[in-house]
Amino acid sequence: MTTPTKQLSDAGVSIWLDDLSRGRLDTGTLAKLIEEKNVVGVTTNPSIFHAAITAGTDYDATIAKQAAAGASVEDTIFEITTTDVADACDLFAPVAAATKGVDGRVSIEVDPRLAWDTAGTIAEAKHLYKRVNKDNVLIKIPATLEGLEAITATLAEGISVNVTLIFSLERYRAVINAFQSGLEQAKENGHDLSKIHSVASFFVSRVDSEIDKRLDAIGTEEAKALKGKAGLANARLAYQVYEELFATERWALLAEAGALPQRPLWASTGVKDPAYPDTLYVTELVAPGVVNTMPEKTLDATFDHGVVTGDTVTGTYTEANATLDALEKLGISYNDVVAILESEGLDKFVASWKELLADVEGALASARKAS
Repeated sequence: MTTPTKQLSDAGVSIWLDDLSRGRLDTGTLAKLIEEKNVVGVTTNPSIFHAAITAGTDYDATIAKQAAAGASVEDTIFEITTTDVADACDLFAPVAAATKGVDGRVSIEVDPRLAWDTAGTIAEAKHLYKRVNKDNVLIKIPATLEGLEAITATLAEGISVNVTLIFSLERYRAVINAFQSGLEQAKENGHDLSKIHSVASFFVSRVDSEIDKRLDAIGTEEAKALKGKAGLANARLAYQVYEELFATERWALLAEAGALPQRPLWASTGVKDPAYPDTLYVTELVAPGVVNTMPEKTLDATFDHGVVTGDTVTGTYTEANATLDALEKLGISYNDVVAILESEGLDKFVASWKELLADVEGALASARKAS
């Protein structure tokens, strides 16, 4: 019997889990998701690691060992996160082999405090890549203006990249340009382009959260009718950008040299408003060659009752443009919304990282006292 997650895979959507922890690896629950729910990759971020490391006792032994060795808090976190990611890469290695590296990917993010530091991001990306030391790792770099140059430079070194925190169509165009520039430089540097992979993480539900708030403040029937539509419209227009920029002569030259396109990845796909169907950002964003990274709650809902009706993206662009135009007419500025979302997204990750630093510092101090 086919399942909704199998139908998604058949429609060209790669399902990645937006979560990772030592417990998931040690108990086999992640392996079970690969086997039963068509999960073919994993993404992590600072908030995910903060939740994993501060819940339960899974990391106590590692922290005690690091404390005994006199390791710093930064070194301890680096050790924990890169070990989890390397082990997850091993778990997904058969998927990577079966898909020639397209899937079976595990993402790890550069320190979010480096989001506005191009040189620092490049150095950290190389450091993470060297430490994880697995072909199927993706280094996550935020799509800030400072990050664009770092994305190009990292790809030029032959390192595969997950570009994260993309909210605007204009920035997405710049990300694709940075990706193609990186591959052009990688080619000049003698790298095999067929081994360099990339995804562009376009955030969905947060767009609705911000715009719905503004629509509620306007309060008219016309405004209320637009609730829950902006996130999908924005993502669908991103797919149109993807189709357009990977059909150019510039891209054709790279493809001839063995390059693979940077796939759009739908991130932030758990609904924030309980009034919306819990599979909204999955079943309404089905298109060939995309990734959907889901929190487990969304994955379970999709597996349980997701209705997959094939491609729900191509052919929707006129309607999607009309939605964004209607919002502008109501006085909701697209540019203002996406700027706020980028800023808030970065702030959240930096806050999570600082909380993680403080918590691990406390744990190291306790471990030193205990010994």
